[in-house]
Formats: sequence, structure tokens, C-alpha cells
Amino acid sequence: MNLGTYLSRSARYWPDAPALVCGDRSWTFAALDRATDRLASALAVRGLRPGDAVASLAWNRGELVEIEFALYKAGLTRAPINARLGRGEIEHILRYAPVRALVFDAAHREDALAAIAAAGTGCLPVPLDTGREDGVPYDALLAEGTETSFRIEVDESQPCVLNFTSGSTGALKAAVQTVGNRLANMRKLLMADESRPRPGTRYLACGPITHATGMGLLAGVFGGSTTYVLPTWSPEGFLETVEKERITATFLVPAMVNMLLAHPGADRYDLSSLTSVRVGGAPISPRRLRDAVEFFGPVVAQGYGLGETTSVVAALGSEEIARAVKEDPELLQSCGRAAYDTEIRVVDEAGRELGPREVGEVIVRGPDCVREYWKEPVLSAETFRDGWVHTGDLAWMREDGYLFLVDRKKDMIISGGFNIYCTEVETALYEHPAVQEVCVVGVPDERWGEAVKAVVVRRPDTTVTAEDLIAFCADRLDSLKKPRSVDFVTELPHNRNGKLDRKAVREPFWADTARRVN
Repeated sequence: MNLGTYLSRSARYWPDAPALVCGDRSWTFAALDRATDRLASALAVRGLRPGDAVASLAWNRGELVEIEFALYKAGLTRAPINARLGRGEIEHILRYAPVRALVFDAAHREDALAAIAAAGTGCLPVPLDTGREDGVPYDALLAEGTETSFRIEVDESQPCVLNFTSGSTGALKAAVQTVGNRLANMRKLLMADESRPRPGTRYLACGPITHATGMGLLAGVFGGSTTYVLPTWSPEGFLETVEKERITATFLVPAMVNMLLAHPGADRYDLSSLTSVRVGGAPISPRRLRDAVEFFGPVVAQGYGLGETTSVVAALGSEEIARAVKEDPELLQSCGRAAYDTEIRVVDEAGRELGPREVGEVIVRGPDCVREYWKEPVLSAETFRDGWVHTGDLAWMREDGYLFLVDRKKDMIISGGFNIYCTEVETALYEHPAVQEVCVVGVPDERWGEAVKAVVVRRPDTTVTAEDLIAFCADRLDSLKKPRSVDFVTELPHNRNGKLDRKAVREPFWADTARRVN
């Protein structure tokens, strides 16, 4: 099989319809099909074969979509590199993965070339921007190929994407998403009425299209929708693009939602074209979910997934969220029910399935679930067991199958022998009108081992004290769960994928301690 077939089919169905727009450039389905045939054949001329990988290192741009579909057609493995990674991490990827070519933009030129030289693997440099002769410029590489239809048949078990983690928990590792995993992801999106792409859908990709934001590109091409790529995220850029281009669908991480809700004058923009606003990538508090519905209208949905699952494994649709706002407030804390052909269980340490409302680890299985990490047999054996992905996330399941995440195992605070979930305390704090963003962590405490600390960003033009917030939580939580201290900051750190970086918040408080609580 070959996933590139779906682009070629859409090029026959809708040759002159817009497939891709980025800044001043646009591609019809026919033009995108020709460009990807040319690139796929050029890579073959260069001697790349199935089993080889091509890496990309660039900020959002349309060529990244060309590269993705060209690699599908050539049967090659894609190794997207987060554009925020440092030179050492880039070098690590080039040594770690079978990368034969690295495509990069001008902003990453020095890091890319230095990493290629240091890795010493003979990786071909392919600069996207002209101006200096480094390796083979992208346009020159395209000129080596032809527009004749190009397909390499591959097995569904072949690696398709090496999905690297953000590295927040240690050395970078790559979940091996196979051709079959990617196909299952496409089918899952097409089976969901609410998010199904179709002709007329205008999807705005706000975050890195090499990662979660672009996970639905294959389904979008299959369905005949148009993808608009936002080169750089900003609240203004998002709002202006939605209004100007009459965007119908988008995907946001909670940090983006927070920025949009706090943006002065956001309510002056016409966002009425939006019919689907999906939120994911990290937990979102019920308060923010209600705020998002008030801001965008009853079109907000959320989901839960990991790189190890290729796509969303649980989803809470917009109708469910609208119902929850009116009559089922507990449901706003849920990430939804199992999506399409995914199976979800909550289990104890021994792997036994737990009953309703008992907290345990989330495990999932389905055709989009990964089976291994690249070159990591020990870690693979820990995470992928008997066909199940052990997520490391703690949750409980309601009697009707709705899943409620409570924390990451490693983020749970243990104070005086009691388990305290950071997200539960954050949920309470988000109810306060002066809180724009918050991160709760455990800090050293001589008596209790750990104590609960909240690090808070205030909303503009508001005043609130630490004592106010502690008292606010005391009215909503058990006394042992309320913050013992509150720090105020102007902004919180986020990792390279836009998620709140809890580790970066926690580390300074533990820097001078001889023993850490795990």
C-alpha cells in the first residue's frame, strides 16, 4: 500500500481546489500532487529507499506538507524535528535515527549544518531558502525529479513517522508510528462526524504542523479540505486569519486558549465561521472550557491522545460539552469516551482493571497504537505490553464510560502519605476570576516530605493575594490539598510543544535539596 495514493486521488477529484495555503503561497490539489511526485522521485534518484529517513527542521511553512506527502509516496520514514530543539538534540536525532537527508530553513541553518557535521553520518543538507550553497537546495532537489506518478508499495508494519517526545522527561525518544498506525488515524478522523474533513472545510493549523497540529493532514487531504498553515502563532495572527479566511476548524492547546481569552479586543473579531474548535495536547480546566464555549460558541470539543497512540483515543464532543455546561458540570472534567476503534482501561499496579471511580493508570490499545520506541528495547518493554500502551497517566472512569484524567504518575504530590493530584488543585484555582494560568507542584517540606505550591499568572488588571487564593481553595478542597504557598509570576514556562512545563516550574524549588521525593 502507499498513503500518497490518497493525495493523488483527491487531485483527480478536485484538481483546481485549494489544498494548502501558507502566507502568500497556495497549492491546488493537482499542484501539490505534482510537487510531491517530483520530490519523491528526486529522493529515489539520490538513492534513498524504504528504511531510510528524512528529517525536517523548520518553522511552519507549506513545504513541510510537500515533504510529508512526498515521503509517503517514496515509502520513506519521516523524522520531524521540533523547531525549538537545541543543536545537541538535533545531533542526537541524526545519530539516533536512519536520517539520510535533513531539510531546514534559514532560521535553523547554523544549527543544522553544525549538527550534520558533528553527527558524521553523511546526512545530506537540504536548505529550503536560497542565498547560500549548502548541500543541495530544496528547489534544486525538486528539479532532479519528475512529475510522473511515483509510488513505492510498502507494508503497513513499516515505520512511517518517528515521533520524538519533547524531551521533558529526559533524553529524546521516538515512538515508531507505522504506515498502519497513520492509516488508522486517518480512518478515525474520517469516522467522526464532528471533525470529519470535507470539501469546504477550512482548517487552520496554528501550532507545529510536524507534530499534533498536523496529525490530521492525511485525513484532510483525503476529505478534500483546505489546510491553512499559520507561519507563527500569535493571538492576533489567529484571530485575523480566522476572520479573513473564514476558517471553519482548528486545533488549539490550552495555552493558546488562555492567550486568546486574555487578549484585549478579541471579542471584536468575527469568528462565526468556526464550526469546530478542538482542544488537546494537555488537560484544560472546566472553568477554561466554559470560558472557551462562551467565547467561540457551542463548537468546542476536546480530546486525549499521545504520540504513542498516533491520534486521539478519547474525545468529548461539542454537544457533550454544551450539555455539560447546562446540566452535567462533572462532565467538564472529562476528556471523553473511547474514540471509534480504541479500547481504554484503568488498571492497578498489577494490571487488574479497576471499577468505576477508582484511580489507576490508563492503558489503551487499537490499530493506531504504537508497538515500540526506536532502538529502546527496555523502555519499549515497559510501555508496550501485551498489545497495550501504558500511558503513565492516572485517571478514573465514570459508570457511563467517560474518562477523567487526574495527573501524570510522576507529577503526583505525596504529602504526609496522602496522594494529591496537581490538576485537581489547578481546577479549583482556575475558578477564581483573577487567575489566568496556574501550575501546581510539590516543593520540599521537612515535616510532610512535600507541600503544595501554586505558581500563578494573574489576569490583567486584577489583584489577588496568596492568602486570597489559599482561602479560596480551602472552601473547595480538602484542607490537605489546598496550597500551602502561592507565588506570582508574569508568565509560566511551556515546553516545545506548547504544553505547560511542570518540570521547569518544579526544578528551582528542589535544586538545593540533597534528597528528592519521587
